[in-house]
Amino acid sequence: MEWLYILMPIAGVKIFWPGLIILGVGVGIIGGFFGMGGAWMVTPGLNILGFPMAFAIGTDIAHMAGKSLISTMRHGKFGNVDYKLGMIMLVGTVVGFEAGAQMVMWLERLGSVEKVVRWIYIVLLALIAWMVFHDVAKRRQKEREAAAKGVKLEAGATGVEWHKALHKIKIPPMVHLKEAGIYCSAWLPIFVSFLTGWLAGILGIGGGLIRMPALIYLIGCPTHVAVGTDLFEVMISGLYGAATYTYKGRTELVAAIIMLVGAAMGAQVGAVATKYIKGYGIRIAFGLAVVGCAISILMKLVQPWVPQYKAFLDAGATVLVLGLVTCMSLYIFVRMVQGVQMELARKRAN
Repeated sequence: MEWLYILMPIAGVKIFWPGLIILGVGVGIIGGFFGMGGAWMVTPGLNILGFPMAFAIGTDIAHMAGKSLISTMRHGKFGNVDYKLGMIMLVGTVVGFEAGAQMVMWLERLGSVEKVVRWIYIVLLALIAWMVFHDVAKRRQKEREAAAKGVKLEAGATGVEWHKALHKIKIPPMVHLKEAGIYCSAWLPIFVSFLTGWLAGILGIGGGLIRMPALIYLIGCPTHVAVGTDLFEVMISGLYGAATYTYKGRTELVAAIIMLVGAAMGAQVGAVATKYIKGYGIRIAFGLAVVGCAISILMKLVQPWVPQYKAFLDAGATVLVLGLVTCMSLYIFVRMVQGVQMELARKRAN
C-alpha cells in the first residue's frame, strides 16, 4: 500500500494522500457553508495524518486562503458580506495573528507546541459547543413561551443576546453597518478581531471557528451575514498567515495544493447551500461538528496515559476526523440539492 503515501519534501514526512483529498473537498464544502476556512478540522486532521503541529498550522493556512477567496466571491453575490465590518476588523486580525504566530514559534523552541495547542483546542471547542447549544436551548425556550401566549416569535430573535449589552457601550467612533443592520462602537469589532486573530495565529485557523460565533453573539450579526463576513476575514487573515508561516519555513506547499484543488470545488457547494439552510439549522450543525472534532483531539491527547491503545486511538482519530468531514459534507450537499429541487418546483408551479 506504499502508493497511497506521498513524501512531503519540506516537512520530511510521508502522508496518506487520499486523506488530503478528503480533507480538501469536505472542508471546502463545510467552510463555504459555516463561513469558516474549516481549519478547525484541517489543522488537527493534518496533525493526525502525520504532520508536525507547526507544519499542520502553516500548511492549513496556505490552503485556506485560496479557498476562502472563492467562497467570499460566491457569498458576495448573495449579499451576505458586510465589507465595511470586515475592513474594520482587519486591523485587529492582522496584529493579533502575528502575536499568535510568534507564540507558536516560542512554544516550538520550548518543545511544547503539540501539547499546548491541542489543549487550547479542547478548551476552545468545549466553550464554543456549550455556547451554541445553550443558544439553541434558549431560543427554543423563547419559542415555547411565545406559543403559550399565543404569539409567534420573531424570525430574527436569538437565544443568547449578549450583543445587546455590548451595543450599549458608546465609545466613539460609532459606526453603522448596513448589511449587518448594526450600530455600535468601532472598538467592539476591533477588540473581537484582535482576540480571534491571536487565537487564529496560535491554532492555525483563519479565526472563523471563534469569529463566526463572535460575530453572532458579541457583535449581533444575522447568521447568514456572519457567515459571509467571516469568510471575507478568513481570506484576508489567511493570505497574511500563509505569507508569515511560509517565511518561517513551516508551510508544506505540496499538501496545500492537493487540498486546494478539492477545496475550490467544495467551497462553491457550501456557499450555495447557505441559500437553502438558514439560521439555527446552520448553528446546530456547527455545534455537532465542533463536538466531533473535540473528541478526535482527545483521542490523541490521552495516548501517553494508555500507550497500549496508541494504534487503536490513532486509527480511531483519523477515521473520526475524515468521517466527520465526509458526513457533514454529504449532509450539506443533500440539503442543498433538496433546496434547489423545491425552488425549481415552485418556479414551475408559478
